[in-house]
Amino acid sequence: MRPLSILSIVEDTVVDGPGFRTSIYAAGCLHHCPGCHNPESWDIAQGQPYTVEELLQRVLEDPFADVTFSGGDPFFQAEGFAALARAIRRESTKSIWCYTGYCYEQLLEHPLHRALLEQVDVLVDGPFIASQRREGLRFRGSANQRLIDVQQSLARQQLVLLDELAPYL
Repeated sequence: MRPLSILSIVEDTVVDGPGFRTSIYAAGCLHHCPGCHNPESWDIAQGQPYTVEELLQRVLEDPFADVTFSGGDPFFQAEGFAALARAIRRESTKSIWCYTGYCYEQLLEHPLHRALLEQVDVLVDGPFIASQRREGLRFRGSANQRLIDVQQSLARQQLVLLDELAPYL
């Protein structure tokens, strides 16, 4: 498998999901949302190569931090991130959050995207829309973006939004 192109790894962050998290920022994004807070992430060539094993070791170094995939868009490198998520699941009980500019419904249609989606606990979906930016939104930048309980959504075969009072928060 090709190495993943990664912009950065931020340990013990509290902005990409609840509690302390190890956030892995993917390089590469086709959405190019106006007002994106991370436009340098659009070009996959801006990242540094990491193997799944190298990333797994970084994630496992902190036994208390959960994991967030962000970017860029992790679904731009879905096959590699799915392999990483499966390895994290095999080696730990860490929750996995993932940010994407795609909508959940779109991800279900593509086998490689769905393989990653199936490993994710919470998906923050949808493009950033500057006109819908709202201060005070938890873990997302614009009001159109949804916090989705992926495992419940897959099990029920219908979209399940994460309740603001859910244990994740």
